[in-house]
Amino acid sequence: MVHHALQVQDRQTEARAGASGYLTIDLAALRRNYRKLSAAVAPATAGAVVKANAYGLGGEQVCKALHAQGCRDFFVAHLAEAIKLRPLLPNDTQIFVLNGLQPGAEVTCADAGIIPVLNSLEQFRRWSSAGQKLGRVLPAVLQFDTGMSRLGVPPEERSALAADLKGCASVEVLFIMSHLASADEVDNRQNAGQLLEMRKVAAEFPGVKISFANSGGVFLGDDYHGVLARPGIALYGGAPTAGRANPMEPIVRLDVAVIQTRTVPAGTRVGYGGAYMTSAEMRLATIAAGYADGLPRSLSDRGAVFYGGVRLPIVGRVSMDSITVDVTGLPEGTLSLGSLVEVLGPNQTLEDVAEAAGTISYEILTGLGHRYERQYR
Repeated sequence: MVHHALQVQDRQTEARAGASGYLTIDLAALRRNYRKLSAAVAPATAGAVVKANAYGLGGEQVCKALHAQGCRDFFVAHLAEAIKLRPLLPNDTQIFVLNGLQPGAEVTCADAGIIPVLNSLEQFRRWSSAGQKLGRVLPAVLQFDTGMSRLGVPPEERSALAADLKGCASVEVLFIMSHLASADEVDNRQNAGQLLEMRKVAAEFPGVKISFANSGGVFLGDDYHGVLARPGIALYGGAPTAGRANPMEPIVRLDVAVIQTRTVPAGTRVGYGGAYMTSAEMRLATIAAGYADGLPRSLSDRGAVFYGGVRLPIVGRVSMDSITVDVTGLPEGTLSLGSLVEVLGPNQTLEDVAEAAGTISYEILTGLGHRYERQYR
Protein backbone atom coordinates (compact mmCIF):
# COMPACT_ATOMS: atom_id res chain seq x y z
CA MET A 1 0.00 0.00 0.00
CA VAL A 2 2.83 2.38 0.87
CA HIS A 3 4.60 1.53 -2.40
CA HIS A 4 1.38 2.18 -4.37
CA ALA A 5 0.86 5.53 -2.60
CA LEU A 6 4.40 6.58 -3.48
CA GLN A 7 3.83 5.58 -7.11
CA VAL A 8 0.67 7.71 -7.25
CA GLN A 9 2.50 10.65 -5.67
CA ASP A 10 5.36 10.30 -8.17
CA ARG A 11 2.90 10.27 -11.06
CA GLN A 12 1.12 13.37 -9.73
CA THR A 13 4.44 15.17 -9.38
CA GLU A 14 5.42 14.15 -12.91
CA ALA A 15 2.06 15.40 -14.27
CA ARG A 16 2.50 18.73 -12.53
CA ALA A 17 6.04 19.00 -13.86
CA GLY A 18 4.83 18.32 -17.39
CA ALA A 19 1.85 20.67 -17.36
CA SER A 20 1.21 22.84 -20.40
CA GLY A 21 0.64 25.94 -18.32
CA TYR A 22 1.20 27.13 -14.76
CA LEU A 23 -1.07 29.65 -13.03
CA THR A 24 0.64 30.85 -9.87
CA ILE A 25 -1.49 32.62 -7.24
CA ASP A 26 0.41 34.54 -4.58
CA LEU A 27 -1.76 34.36 -1.45
CA ALA A 28 0.72 36.43 0.54
CA ALA A 29 0.33 39.29 -1.95
CA LEU A 30 -3.45 38.84 -1.75
CA ARG A 31 -3.29 39.31 2.00
CA ARG A 32 -1.12 42.39 1.64
CA ASN A 33 -3.62 43.85 -0.82
CA TYR A 34 -6.39 43.25 1.69
CA ARG A 35 -4.38 44.99 4.40
CA LYS A 36 -3.80 47.99 2.13
CA LEU A 37 -7.50 48.26 1.25
CA SER A 38 -8.48 47.88 4.91
CA ALA A 39 -6.14 50.71 5.86
CA ALA A 40 -7.53 52.89 3.06
CA VAL A 41 -11.12 52.61 4.31
CA ALA A 42 -10.46 52.71 8.06
CA PRO A 43 -12.30 53.23 10.36
CA ALA A 44 -14.73 51.44 8.03
CA THR A 45 -14.28 47.71 7.45
CA ALA A 46 -13.26 46.00 4.22
CA GLY A 47 -15.07 42.90 3.04
CA ALA A 48 -14.18 40.89 -0.06
CA VAL A 49 -16.02 40.13 -3.28
CA VAL A 50 -15.28 36.48 -4.03
CA LYS A 51 -17.93 35.73 -6.67
CA ALA A 52 -17.13 33.61 -9.73
CA ASN A 53 -14.83 31.34 -7.69
CA ALA A 54 -12.92 34.35 -6.34
CA TYR A 55 -12.59 35.85 -9.82
CA GLY A 56 -11.48 32.48 -11.11
CA LEU A 57 -8.59 32.03 -8.68
CA GLY A 58 -10.08 29.50 -6.27
CA GLY A 59 -12.76 30.43 -3.75
CA GLU A 60 -11.63 28.07 -1.03
CA GLN A 61 -7.96 29.08 -1.06
CA VAL A 62 -8.67 32.80 -1.47
CA CYS A 63 -11.35 32.95 1.23
CA LYS A 64 -9.24 31.06 3.75
CA ALA A 65 -6.29 33.40 3.13
CA LEU A 66 -8.49 36.48 3.51
CA HIS A 67 -10.11 35.13 6.66
CA ALA A 68 -6.66 34.57 8.15
CA GLN A 69 -5.96 38.23 7.41
CA GLY A 70 -9.08 39.33 9.28
CA CYS A 71 -11.77 39.51 6.59
CA ARG A 72 -15.18 38.48 7.91
CA ASP A 73 -17.56 39.67 5.17
CA PHE A 74 -17.67 37.84 1.84
CA PHE A 75 -19.83 38.65 -1.19
CA VAL A 76 -20.85 36.26 -3.96
CA ALA A 77 -23.34 36.64 -6.82
CA HIS A 78 -25.44 33.48 -6.54
CA LEU A 79 -26.83 31.38 -3.70
CA ALA A 80 -25.12 28.24 -5.05
CA GLU A 81 -21.73 29.97 -4.62
CA ALA A 82 -22.58 30.86 -1.02
CA ILE A 83 -23.72 27.34 -0.17
CA LYS A 84 -20.45 25.96 -1.51
CA LEU A 85 -18.40 28.42 0.56
CA ARG A 86 -20.39 28.21 3.81
CA PRO A 87 -18.83 24.98 5.19
CA LEU A 88 -15.34 26.17 4.25
CA LEU A 89 -15.45 29.29 6.41
CA PRO A 90 -15.75 29.63 10.21
CA ASN A 91 -19.03 30.69 11.78
CA ASP A 92 -17.69 34.17 12.50
CA THR A 93 -18.04 35.05 8.80
CA GLN A 94 -20.97 36.50 6.90
CA ILE A 95 -21.66 35.49 3.30
CA PHE A 96 -23.85 37.81 1.22
CA VAL A 97 -25.60 36.98 -2.07
CA LEU A 98 -25.48 40.08 -4.27
CA ASN A 99 -28.13 38.95 -6.75
CA GLY A 100 -30.61 38.18 -4.02
CA LEU A 101 -32.78 35.08 -4.25
CA GLN A 102 -34.85 33.41 -6.92
CA PRO A 103 -38.40 32.46 -5.79
CA GLY A 104 -38.39 29.27 -3.73
CA ALA A 105 -34.81 29.59 -2.49
CA GLU A 106 -35.63 31.55 0.67
CA VAL A 107 -35.80 28.66 3.16
CA THR A 108 -32.64 27.06 1.76
CA CYS A 109 -30.82 30.37 2.18
CA ALA A 110 -32.11 30.90 5.71
CA ASP A 111 -31.27 27.35 6.81
CA ALA A 112 -27.71 27.75 5.47
CA GLY A 113 -27.16 30.95 7.44
CA ILE A 114 -26.58 33.00 4.30
CA ILE A 115 -27.60 36.65 3.93
CA PRO A 116 -29.39 37.82 0.78
CA VAL A 117 -28.94 41.26 -0.74
CA LEU A 118 -32.56 42.13 -1.56
CA ASN A 119 -32.93 44.08 -4.80
CA SER A 120 -36.67 44.64 -5.06
CA LEU A 121 -39.87 44.96 -3.10
CA GLU A 122 -40.84 41.46 -4.25
CA GLN A 123 -37.60 39.93 -2.93
CA PHE A 124 -38.10 41.73 0.39
CA ARG A 125 -41.67 40.46 0.77
CA ARG A 126 -40.66 36.89 -0.05
CA TRP A 127 -37.82 37.02 2.52
CA SER A 128 -40.18 38.51 5.13
CA SER A 129 -42.72 35.74 4.48
CA ALA A 130 -39.96 33.13 4.88
CA GLY A 131 -39.07 34.61 8.26
CA GLN A 132 -42.71 34.46 9.36
CA LYS A 133 -43.00 30.86 8.16
CA LEU A 134 -39.82 29.84 10.00
CA GLY A 135 -40.76 31.81 13.10
CA ARG A 136 -37.55 33.78 13.31
CA VAL A 137 -35.97 37.09 12.32
CA LEU A 138 -33.90 36.78 9.15
CA PRO A 139 -30.95 39.10 8.38
CA ALA A 140 -30.81 40.90 5.04
CA VAL A 141 -29.18 43.73 3.13
CA LEU A 142 -31.21 46.18 1.03
CA GLN A 143 -29.66 47.30 -2.23
CA PHE A 144 -30.87 50.49 -3.93
CA ASP A 145 -30.41 51.61 -7.51
CA THR A 146 -28.72 55.03 -7.37
CA GLY A 147 -28.19 55.44 -11.09
CA MET A 148 -26.67 52.29 -12.57
CA SER A 149 -30.02 50.75 -13.61
CA ARG A 150 -28.72 47.25 -13.03
CA LEU A 151 -29.67 45.92 -9.59
CA GLY A 152 -31.36 47.44 -6.58
CA VAL A 153 -34.70 48.77 -5.40
CA PRO A 154 -35.76 51.41 -7.95
CA PRO A 155 -36.72 54.91 -6.71
CA GLU A 156 -40.43 54.30 -7.29
CA GLU A 157 -40.44 51.33 -4.85
CA ARG A 158 -38.62 53.05 -1.99
CA SER A 159 -41.65 54.50 -0.19
CA ALA A 160 -43.52 51.19 -0.31
CA LEU A 161 -40.46 49.36 1.00
CA ALA A 162 -40.06 51.86 3.86
CA ALA A 163 -43.72 51.34 4.79
CA ASP A 164 -43.35 47.53 4.70
CA LEU A 165 -40.23 47.72 6.80
CA LYS A 166 -41.93 49.70 9.58
CA GLY A 167 -44.41 46.94 10.20
CA CYS A 168 -42.02 44.04 9.63
CA ALA A 169 -40.84 41.95 12.57
CA SER A 170 -39.32 39.10 10.55
CA VAL A 171 -36.43 40.89 8.78
CA GLU A 172 -33.38 42.58 10.31
CA VAL A 173 -31.71 44.98 7.88
CA LEU A 174 -27.97 44.88 8.54
CA PHE A 175 -27.16 47.72 6.15
CA ILE A 176 -28.22 49.34 2.91
CA MET A 177 -26.01 49.44 -0.15
CA SER A 178 -25.66 50.54 -3.76
CA HIS A 179 -23.10 49.98 -6.47
CA LEU A 180 -20.94 52.63 -8.13
CA ALA A 181 -20.97 52.44 -11.92
CA SER A 182 -17.97 54.67 -12.69
CA ALA A 183 -15.80 54.52 -9.58
CA ASP A 184 -12.72 53.63 -11.64
CA GLU A 185 -12.99 57.06 -13.32
CA VAL A 186 -12.13 59.62 -10.64
CA ASP A 187 -13.47 62.62 -12.56
CA ASN A 188 -16.69 61.01 -13.77
CA ARG A 189 -19.67 63.09 -12.65
CA GLN A 190 -21.75 59.97 -12.17
CA ASN A 191 -19.88 59.28 -8.92
CA ALA A 192 -21.08 62.50 -7.28
CA GLY A 193 -24.58 61.94 -8.64
CA GLN A 194 -24.76 58.46 -7.13
CA LEU A 195 -23.39 59.73 -3.82
CA LEU A 196 -26.12 62.38 -3.68
CA GLU A 197 -28.79 59.77 -4.42
CA MET A 198 -27.35 57.43 -1.79
CA ARG A 199 -27.64 60.20 0.79
CA LYS A 200 -31.30 60.60 -0.14
CA VAL A 201 -31.84 56.88 0.39
CA ALA A 202 -30.08 57.04 3.74
CA ALA A 203 -32.41 59.88 4.82
CA GLU A 204 -35.43 57.73 3.90
CA PHE A 205 -34.09 54.79 5.94
CA PRO A 206 -32.63 56.59 8.97
CA GLY A 207 -30.40 54.77 11.43
CA VAL A 208 -29.38 52.02 8.98
CA LYS A 209 -25.70 51.52 8.17
CA ILE A 210 -24.37 52.02 4.63
CA SER A 211 -22.07 50.01 2.33
CA PHE A 212 -21.10 51.84 -0.85
CA ALA A 213 -17.49 51.56 -2.06
CA ASN A 214 -16.29 48.93 -4.51
CA SER A 215 -12.60 48.73 -5.53
CA GLY A 216 -12.61 52.10 -7.27
CA GLY A 217 -14.80 53.63 -4.57
CA VAL A 218 -12.16 52.85 -1.95
CA PHE A 219 -9.96 55.47 -3.61
CA LEU A 220 -12.68 58.11 -4.11
CA GLY A 221 -12.46 59.22 -0.48
CA ASP A 222 -14.21 58.83 2.86
CA ASP A 223 -17.60 60.05 1.59
CA TYR A 224 -17.92 56.87 -0.48
CA HIS A 225 -16.87 54.28 2.09
CA GLY A 226 -19.83 53.83 4.43
CA VAL A 227 -19.18 51.28 7.19
CA LEU A 228 -18.29 48.38 4.88
CA ALA A 229 -16.39 48.52 1.58
CA ARG A 230 -16.66 45.72 -0.97
CA PRO A 231 -13.41 45.54 -2.98
CA GLY A 232 -13.10 42.94 -5.72
CA ILE A 233 -10.66 43.42 -8.60
CA ALA A 234 -8.21 45.41 -6.44
CA LEU A 235 -7.81 42.43 -4.11
CA TYR A 236 -6.63 40.35 -7.04
CA GLY A 237 -4.09 42.89 -8.27
CA GLY A 238 -6.23 44.69 -10.85
CA ALA A 239 -5.97 48.47 -11.16
CA PRO A 240 -8.84 50.10 -9.23
CA THR A 241 -8.51 53.48 -10.98
CA ALA A 242 -8.11 54.03 -14.72
CA GLY A 243 -5.23 56.20 -15.87
CA ARG A 244 -3.35 56.06 -12.57
CA ALA A 245 -0.50 53.94 -11.25
CA ASN A 246 -1.83 50.71 -9.81
CA PRO A 247 -1.32 50.71 -6.01
CA MET A 248 -2.07 47.01 -5.71
CA GLU A 249 0.36 44.10 -5.92
CA PRO A 250 -0.11 41.55 -8.72
CA ILE A 251 -1.08 38.17 -7.33
CA VAL A 252 -1.26 36.15 -10.55
CA ARG A 253 1.46 34.87 -12.84
CA LEU A 254 0.79 32.74 -15.92
CA ASP A 255 3.47 30.79 -17.77
CA VAL A 256 2.66 28.60 -20.77
CA ALA A 257 4.75 25.82 -22.31
CA VAL A 258 6.10 25.70 -25.84
CA ILE A 259 4.82 22.78 -27.91
CA GLN A 260 6.90 23.24 -31.05
CA THR A 261 9.33 25.61 -32.73
CA ARG A 262 10.12 26.02 -36.42
CA THR A 263 11.71 28.34 -38.96
CA VAL A 264 9.60 29.32 -41.96
CA PRO A 265 10.50 31.26 -45.12
CA ALA A 266 9.03 34.55 -46.32
CA GLY A 267 5.54 34.19 -47.75
CA THR A 268 4.43 31.51 -45.27
CA ARG A 269 0.86 31.66 -44.03
CA VAL A 270 0.35 31.21 -40.29
CA GLY A 271 -2.76 29.96 -38.49
CA TYR A 272 -6.42 29.56 -39.40
CA GLY A 273 -7.49 31.26 -42.59
CA GLY A 274 -3.88 32.04 -43.43
CA ALA A 275 -4.65 35.46 -41.99
CA TYR A 276 -0.98 36.23 -41.29
CA MET A 277 1.78 35.94 -43.89
CA THR A 278 5.46 36.25 -43.06
CA SER A 279 7.32 39.03 -44.88
CA ALA A 280 10.75 37.50 -44.19
CA GLU A 281 12.19 34.32 -42.74
CA MET A 282 10.74 33.93 -39.25
CA ARG A 283 11.23 31.64 -36.29
CA LEU A 284 7.92 30.58 -34.72
CA ALA A 285 6.92 28.92 -31.48
CA THR A 286 3.51 27.40 -30.79
CA ILE A 287 2.44 27.55 -27.14
CA ALA A 288 -0.08 25.36 -25.33
CA ALA A 289 -2.96 27.74 -24.54
CA GLY A 290 -5.71 29.42 -26.48
CA TYR A 291 -9.16 30.92 -26.15
CA ALA A 292 -10.42 27.83 -24.28
CA ASP A 293 -7.88 28.77 -21.61
CA GLY A 294 -9.02 32.39 -21.30
CA LEU A 295 -6.73 34.04 -23.85
CA PRO A 296 -9.24 35.77 -26.14
CA ARG A 297 -9.28 35.34 -29.89
CA SER A 298 -9.12 39.13 -30.11
CA LEU A 299 -5.42 38.88 -29.15
CA SER A 300 -4.77 37.60 -32.69
CA ASP A 301 -2.00 39.67 -34.32
CA ARG A 302 -2.22 42.13 -31.38
CA GLY A 303 -1.10 40.48 -28.15
CA ALA A 304 2.24 39.08 -27.08
CA VAL A 305 4.05 36.87 -24.61
CA PHE A 306 7.50 37.40 -23.09
CA TYR A 307 10.66 35.42 -22.54
CA GLY A 308 13.60 36.89 -20.63
CA GLY A 309 12.08 40.35 -20.99
CA VAL A 310 11.83 40.05 -24.78
CA ARG A 311 8.40 40.68 -26.31
CA LEU A 312 7.25 37.87 -28.61
CA PRO A 313 4.29 39.02 -30.74
CA ILE A 314 1.30 36.76 -31.45
CA VAL A 315 1.09 36.04 -35.17
CA GLY A 316 -2.02 34.67 -36.84
CA ARG A 317 -5.25 33.77 -35.12
CA VAL A 318 -5.49 32.53 -31.55
CA SER A 319 -6.75 28.94 -31.67
CA MET A 320 -8.79 27.06 -29.08
CA ASP A 321 -5.77 25.30 -27.57
CA SER A 322 -2.72 27.03 -29.02
CA ILE A 323 -1.16 30.33 -30.04
CA THR A 324 1.73 30.97 -32.43
CA VAL A 325 4.28 33.64 -31.56
CA ASP A 326 7.20 35.21 -33.39
CA VAL A 327 10.43 34.29 -31.56
CA THR A 328 12.82 35.76 -34.12
CA GLY A 329 13.94 38.28 -31.49
CA LEU A 330 15.51 35.51 -29.42
CA PRO A 331 18.81 33.76 -30.21
CA GLU A 332 18.19 30.61 -32.22
CA GLY A 333 17.66 27.57 -30.00
CA THR A 334 16.58 29.61 -26.95
CA LEU A 335 13.15 27.98 -26.85
CA SER A 336 12.39 24.29 -27.25
CA LEU A 337 9.74 21.77 -26.27
CA GLY A 338 8.64 22.52 -22.69
CA SER A 339 10.16 26.00 -22.42
CA LEU A 340 7.87 28.37 -20.51
CA VAL A 341 6.90 31.82 -21.80
CA GLU A 342 5.34 34.54 -19.65
CA VAL A 343 1.75 35.53 -20.42
CA LEU A 344 1.14 37.38 -17.14
CA GLY A 345 3.99 38.45 -14.92
CA PRO A 346 6.63 41.13 -14.41
CA ASN A 347 6.63 42.12 -18.08
CA GLN A 348 2.88 42.03 -18.76
CA THR A 349 0.03 42.96 -16.41
CA LEU A 350 -3.64 42.03 -16.49
CA GLU A 351 -4.33 45.51 -17.86
CA ASP A 352 -1.75 45.04 -20.64
CA VAL A 353 -3.39 41.83 -21.83
CA ALA A 354 -6.87 43.31 -21.48
CA GLU A 355 -5.93 46.37 -23.52
CA ALA A 356 -4.45 44.23 -26.29
CA ALA A 357 -7.62 42.11 -26.31
CA GLY A 358 -9.92 45.13 -26.30
CA THR A 359 -11.54 44.17 -23.00
CA ILE A 360 -11.13 44.71 -19.24
CA SER A 361 -8.95 43.03 -16.64
CA TYR A 362 -11.99 41.41 -14.99
CA GLU A 363 -12.73 39.39 -18.11
CA ILE A 364 -9.13 38.21 -18.49
CA LEU A 365 -8.84 37.22 -14.83
CA THR A 366 -12.16 35.38 -14.53
CA GLY A 367 -11.59 33.61 -17.84
CA LEU A 368 -8.28 31.94 -16.98
CA GLY A 369 -9.02 28.29 -17.63
CA HIS A 370 -8.88 25.20 -15.46
CA ARG A 371 -6.38 23.35 -17.65
CA TYR A 372 -3.49 25.27 -16.12
CA GLU A 373 -1.64 23.67 -13.21
CA ARG A 374 -2.58 25.96 -10.32
CA GLN A 375 0.13 26.71 -7.78
CA TYR A 376 -0.63 28.57 -4.54
CA ARG A 377 2.11 30.17 -2.59
